[in-house]
Amino acid sequence: MKEGIYLVNEKRNFYIIWISNFLVAGTATMIMPFLSLYIDTMGDFSDSYVQKWSGFVFGITFVSAFLMSPIWGRIADRFGYKPILIITGFGISISILLMGFVHSVEAFFLLRLFMGVVTGFIPTSLAFISSQTPKEVAGKTLGTLQMGSVSGTLFGPVLGGFLADSFGFQYTFVITSAVIAFAAILIMVGIRETKNIPASDAHVYSRKTVLSGIIHHRLVFNVMIITALIQIGNFSIQPLLSLYVSGLSDSSQVALLAGITFSAAGVGNLLFARKWGQLGDSIGYEKVLSFLLILAFLFIIPQAFVTELWQLIILRLLFGIAVGGLVPITTALVRRESPIEIQGEMMGYNTSFRFFGNIIGPMLGGIVSGYIGISSVFFVTGALFLLSYLVLTSTRKKPDQDFEKVLLNEEAHQQA
Repeated sequence: MKEGIYLVNEKRNFYIIWISNFLVAGTATMIMPFLSLYIDTMGDFSDSYVQKWSGFVFGITFVSAFLMSPIWGRIADRFGYKPILIITGFGISISILLMGFVHSVEAFFLLRLFMGVVTGFIPTSLAFISSQTPKEVAGKTLGTLQMGSVSGTLFGPVLGGFLADSFGFQYTFVITSAVIAFAAILIMVGIRETKNIPASDAHVYSRKTVLSGIIHHRLVFNVMIITALIQIGNFSIQPLLSLYVSGLSDSSQVALLAGITFSAAGVGNLLFARKWGQLGDSIGYEKVLSFLLILAFLFIIPQAFVTELWQLIILRLLFGIAVGGLVPITTALVRRESPIEIQGEMMGYNTSFRFFGNIIGPMLGGIVSGYIGISSVFFVTGALFLLSYLVLTSTRKKPDQDFEKVLLNEEAHQQA
């Protein structure tokens, strides 16, 4: 009887998390197509200034998030994921609401910095579902969950571009804030979290031991490095895409066209995220990850040479197909290797590596585009995907390691 109730709770939690991810991702990405355009309304700035600050403002959120993620993960292992989801949901909502009323780039920058302290709703939801998912179907489940956030990402930029062109930026920020608050309320009243009760002989690892174990476990550490490289490559162009689109079109509705271009990658993600995860469950996550990194490299480079907007949209679609499996596959890999006692903390460190990539990516893109040009960012991105493939290939050639044994060895070494 208890097992049946647990399964019902699992299904309800999954559906609620899926819907919440859809709402949060959709509304959060509503502001991305016009981020650089919004900055441009705050003063008479040069293109180079706007491009650089677009990267800084976009990336600064992830600086504080990078520091907070392992802390949230360790708290989740002790108190559960639901409180963190509620805190991050309402925190993001308030931050975005205030962003609609700023009048300077510096104030916008500070609000994005503050938002990072409470950000991480979608990574936390991934960790929550992952902790309740058997290892054998982790890729499929996480891929299906990602479809919620990707579906939101698909519609969010188009809707955001339309609202920005039709009603102005401030109105779009207010709507974004309200919808994210609704998602937080949905979590608060709908989620039933069943904490994993540690066995009486379960080992308790210190934060120092966990971090040292990550560094000395080749696969886990290199997957986290790859996670950061993927995010650097993926996020380096995102804040600049609206400016790139404006150079390919004479239309006055730049925000809307940028939203459509954003959404093209989302379509590819939506179509294949679950399939990539399911394939990883069947033939191995490392094999699928290697293949996807090569595909991403092949589809990102030609974007630097487009002369028409339709060409960019098609290439973004193909690129989206390739990157659709990267998040669920890397998350499933960490889930597979991690002991149950430190699932949340491990997901927190994995998220920190993602946020590190989110920090470096936009800043790198802004600096490179400011000095060399936006098209050059695609070459840098392609090089990072290729580097990720080489790192993974090197790791796969070395002997396997048991992560729990590595942790125990590190703990013994520290106590010696």
